[in-house]
Amino acid sequence: MEFERLAIPEVILLKPKVFGDARGFFLESFNQQVFDAMVGHAVTFVQDNHSRSAQGVLRGLHYQLPPMEQGKLVRVTRGEVFDVAVDIRRASPTFGQWVGAHLSEQNHHQLWIPPGFAHGFLTLSETADFLYKATQFYAPALERGIAWNDPTLGVVWPAGVPPQLSAKDQQAGALNSVPAARS
Repeated sequence: MEFERLAIPEVILLKPKVFGDARGFFLESFNQQVFDAMVGHAVTFVQDNHSRSAQGVLRGLHYQLPPMEQGKLVRVTRGEVFDVAVDIRRASPTFGQWVGAHLSEQNHHQLWIPPGFAHGFLTLSETADFLYKATQFYAPALERGIAWNDPTLGVVWPAGVPPQLSAKDQQAGALNSVPAARS
């Protein structure tokens, strides 16, 4: 497994080695020892999630408040998405900055989004199956959101059809108006 630290170094793009031939392919999608060494500390995942989204669906930017902040290891098994992580740790030198990556069934890339980051993605293909491992259980009472188009963030989403948002995501506030994560 290769990995690349992005412009916010705590967010890591994982590139598994893919072995393929005319029959198909094989890859190791997760190895606890390799992952812990890459991140620099032991990480425990407690929940796996799977979503399917139609083209143009934008989910996010979501996060959970302490003590249930989630780290997420995300990947796409069908289709393609543009995935975004926003640093919401107020004491961080990269607070309010974002990084993005294309994740697809073709490139098999994964993204590690540590606790203290808001997360979202835009579905670029006709449909996309999105899988993620989470370090904390889902806690609806502690879930919060930041508007996908908050001008203070300046996320550059791929052009195309207007995003389709859930009612909850349509009500999300700006970064400066919502509680942020601890450092």
